[in-house]
Amino acid sequence: MTEQEFWLFLERLWKRGRANQVTGTIDHTDFQTQPVGEYIQGHALLPKDYDKICSGDIIKMGNLLFKKEVRHETKEAIIMLLAHQSSEIALTILAKYNLAPDKELEFFAKIALDECAMWNE
Repeated sequence: MTEQEFWLFLERLWKRGRANQVTGTIDHTDFQTQPVGEYIQGHALLPKDYDKICSGDIIKMGNLLFKKEVRHETKEAIIMLLAHQSSEIALTILAKYNLAPDKELEFFAKIALDECAMWNE
């Protein structure tokens, strides 16, 4: 899967709708709180059937996390999708990515790993 194919894949999922969610914002001047708000807002991209992504697609998306040329925004979207999978594969990919995440995604990846671990309990 290429970066462009990922976005086409996600757009196809969005045609079925987006996941219902409660949204909010964290508007705080504390720079340490801002990443939490960004992670919470990232849930807006989840498609309706985010929990029905097949393991083959999970692997293809996960492979993009380890390519330096893939944009930060794409990796963020992939991390968000993987965080919501009840899948040992997604958990393993996120754990591996957390060993050497892109600098700007360190906090985002950590929260996602914790969330994925929760879904896999």
